[in-house]
Amino acid sequence: MFRHTARVLATAVATALAATVVPAAAATATAATPSTAAKSDPFYTYDSSTPLSSYAPGTVLKKRTLQYHIVGLPTPVKAIQLLYRTSDAQGRPAANVTTVVRSIKGDGSKAVSYQSFYDSLNPQDGPSRAIAGSITLGGVIANTENLFLVPLLTQGYNVVIPDTEGQTADFAAGPEYATNTLDSIRASTTPEAGTGMNADTRVGLMGYSGGSIATNWAAALAPAYAPDVNKRLVGFAEGGLLVDPAHNLKYVDGSLVWSGVIPMAIIGVARSYGIDLKQYMNSYGQQVYRDLEHGSLLDALGHYPGLTWKKLAKPEYADPNSVTAFVEAVNKINLGSAATPTVPGFIAQGNGGVVEGTFGNPPGIGTGDGVMVAGDVRALARQYCATGNGSIAFHQYNLLSHVPVAAAWAPGAIGWLGDRFAGKPAPSDCGHIAPGNSLAPEQPTSVS
Repeated sequence: MFRHTARVLATAVATALAATVVPAAAATATAATPSTAAKSDPFYTYDSSTPLSSYAPGTVLKKRTLQYHIVGLPTPVKAIQLLYRTSDAQGRPAANVTTVVRSIKGDGSKAVSYQSFYDSLNPQDGPSRAIAGSITLGGVIANTENLFLVPLLTQGYNVVIPDTEGQTADFAAGPEYATNTLDSIRASTTPEAGTGMNADTRVGLMGYSGGSIATNWAAALAPAYAPDVNKRLVGFAEGGLLVDPAHNLKYVDGSLVWSGVIPMAIIGVARSYGIDLKQYMNSYGQQVYRDLEHGSLLDALGHYPGLTWKKLAKPEYADPNSVTAFVEAVNKINLGSAATPTVPGFIAQGNGGVVEGTFGNPPGIGTGDGVMVAGDVRALARQYCATGNGSIAFHQYNLLSHVPVAAAWAPGAIGWLGDRFAGKPAPSDCGHIAPGNSLAPEQPTSVS
């Protein structure tokens, strides 16, 4: 299945690896410090005297064309970057950046919005910065995703790559990921953008891991937030999905590799919704908070083996649900409480998390791929099937963990999107998806 796509992807992997091996040492040596140019780049600043709130979401505010960089090295490929108006997690007007690489076939009728899994608390790690030539530790992740982008371009798609976390790096804030993604599509298809696309361009959504957060939330919020975009969506393809963050924190609690996402989630939630969670942390928790406040996933993975919420929190807050502000915030980013997408979906999820050092199997939560909870993803897929969307394709890789599932998922996702653009009927696994977990909102508990 999807043999042609698999061959193209394999060729892309070899090409991208050849392009990145030479500068790898230099990237490692300079990764910890973003370049001065990237820090001070005026393109990212909305500096007009006109209030940002006076513009409609998706309005292009600035535009530039530059060479596409891979690990700091320029390539012959041209990219268009746009500063556009959007909304943050709290619904406030914000400016964000997206990147468009035009179809090599000059076809403006179809595009894939690719949501990166750059997962960082540092705005300097966004994909637009890496594409513009900045080299940071967290930005290395965005560079590796060229393996997924090359096949899309060779198949004639325009590729849109939003900085899904916004300019303050609001990690894990799904609703903000969605508005940044949907308004990026709006901006990229306006005449002012000069991308060759327009209001009739059909769009597919694609993302893995952190990119799946943006992909699914965008599909869920599009009917209400951006009906003009929703009517052009052909579908969403995603893998390694974060559904109920409260469950994920319990699942990775004490794990060997992925426990570092616990403080990342605490910081991301606090930043996104303007709440102070440091007051609930003990001295060690506050030190970890400071260490990761501007860190990326690569600063967290494997750096805190065995870390638990209890090791970070003051004794009276040993139960995370005793922090009411935290419970309220994580409930806002629970996909189980969001609307059902109206377009077809392709969802893949691993369940071999022991391979990546996550041995947890909490009651009511179960196992996963090392960081994402398989039962949550099954429950969400079943919920979509039961609430009017019968075009959900689902595959669970029981023997694979989070990282290798990405390689298994990508060819299928690209092929599945290709079929949607071709107008083929969307396959359905509704009725064949195993039961999952309850996705009911978390309830606060009293402080012990």
